[in-house]
Amino acid sequence: MTHKPTERVLDVLNILSISPKGLTLTEISEEINVPKSTLYPIMQTMLNRNFVSLEKSSLRYSIGISAFCIGTSLYSRNKYLMDFIQKIMKNIVANIDETCQMGVLDGNNVLYVLKEDPVKDMDIRLISHVGKRIPAYCTALGKALLSKYRIEEIKSLYPKGLKVITKNTITDFNVLEDQLKKIRETNVATEVEEVTKFLKCYAVPLTLKGKIVAAISISIPTFRATEDKDKQAIELLLKAKEKIDSINL
Repeated sequence: MTHKPTERVLDVLNILSISPKGLTLTEISEEINVPKSTLYPIMQTMLNRNFVSLEKSSLRYSIGISAFCIGTSLYSRNKYLMDFIQKIMKNIVANIDETCQMGVLDGNNVLYVLKEDPVKDMDIRLISHVGKRIPAYCTALGKALLSKYRIEEIKSLYPKGLKVITKNTITDFNVLEDQLKKIRETNVATEVEEVTKFLKCYAVPLTLKGKIVAAISISIPTFRATEDKDKQAIELLLKAKEKIDSINL
């Protein structure tokens, strides 16, 4: 059971974290589907505690110094791990010359937290970026993150079903369940054009004390996804997983 007032505070922080220009009370209300009359006292309390700030000329709210300090503290505490993973991701990109990303599960979405691009210009522009959220069921990262979930748990995450994003998006829970079983066997998740046309992705889950905490992926344009390149991507990801999972924090 969720606590609605707390949920609303977290929703506000989430939406402001990906809105660099800030949002008005009306815009926040529309984004998180909460009446302005209910939202206003929440915003005032967060404003008084410096978790949000308010630009008086535009009446736009943005992330405040208190939220920033907490985020910085958490990041600093885990900076060694993040730096280690980012170094591995850079090495992956240097070897395969394709984009490597890291994501965590945020509700029923993948939240993208790290990204490394090759030096060359991108043939296909990814819709994902750091701070972006995309439904987990249709991404390789998301499938890796969901791989230990029972299908009943996944159905509860998506009570309205699996929505179509492209013509290749999986919308059948049984098909998704079969894919998750295979991921548990191989540690490799795959997605082909389920989110972005002409893009294929591989991902592996990262574990800490036996629990999946994140995933990393390689994205390859389908016209470059040869059998050799696919094999290379999988090998690089599995080697990266072995190194990252071996860290004892």
